Amino acid sequence: MRKLLACYLVIVIFVIGMVPRADAAFSPSDLLTLSPSTRAGDAEKIRTVLENKLVRQRLQDLGYSTDEIAGRLAELSDQEVHSIAQKLDDLRVGSDGLGFVIAILIIVVLVLLIIHLTGHRVLVK
Repeated sequence: MRKLLACYLVIVIFVIGMVPRADAAFSPSDLLTLSPSTRAGDAEKIRTVLENKLVRQRLQDLGYSTDEIAGRLAELSDQEVHSIAQKLDDLRVGSDGLGFVIAILIIVVLVLLIIHLTGHRVLVK
């Protein structure tokens, strides 16, 4: 009986292993229609980012003039403008670094706590 059960399990596992893995994901709809007010809001968001002094200087260093940038923005489709505006929301430009300082302080406190709890002593001479 055990030998029959073992053979059955081997066959079942082999059959299950042969089934291809199916991955699925949401695909964006190409028929997404954006209202003119959405395009205007997204274009304004892009313009405010482009008016930033650092961004403007970097684009000038790369050889783009303000007229070229405005022309290229006018050529973009509604979906492209919306996509760029969404990516700008996720972008953190020039953060203040407060989170970094807090993380470093927490790490230092944890290290000191671990050293204290293990009974080690650190002497600086």
